[in-house]
Amino acid sequence: MNVFDLLILDNQVFLLLVAEMSLFMLLVVPMPFTFRRKMFTVNRVYRVQLELAAATDTNKGTAAVMGHERLEVQARKFYSQRNMYLCGFTLFLSLILNRTYMMILEVLRLEEKLKQYEGTDKKTKESEKLAAAGKPGELARLRTELEKKDRDIETLKKQAEGLSKEYHDLCEKYGETQPPAGTRKDK
Repeated sequence: MNVFDLLILDNQVFLLLVAEMSLFMLLVVPMPFTFRRKMFTVNRVYRVQLELAAATDTNKGTAAVMGHERLEVQARKFYSQRNMYLCGFTLFLSLILNRTYMMILEVLRLEEKLKQYEGTDKKTKESEKLAAAGKPGELARLRTELEKKDRDIETLKKQAEGLSKEYHDLCEKYGETQPPAGTRKDK
């Protein structure tokens, strides 16, 4: 594998890394433009690139740059880019992992709150059952008391109807014993 194959492979890896990082940055962390710009400015790689450009520009008048000097500069460029990729990817991965962890915790918290609101949570169901029933036989006892109260209400209704009918009958009998309104005995 020669130097040019390494450069092509290096550029492809770099493009893939930059595309992946920019996609995840847009999805995960909204950042201001100036901060994003500063993140992508890497001095070491830029310095090696300037060194390579200076070496080729100063030697344009001469026949050619010596092979080992160019190879050394290319190797330094490759190593500095590789280190930049590894560090950048590691930092980026730590950001993604941290944000993903926080999002998962938030989702779990919201799901728990939703279950409590819907009443599908085991704790909520059990506490509602215990609060409603109390002791195991208390529910049956309360039902029999409710039936007894219903019977008492029906009995009271029947008594009230009987008393009301008796009152109306007494009112009519009393009205029959009274003289008509126009005739008085005192005159």
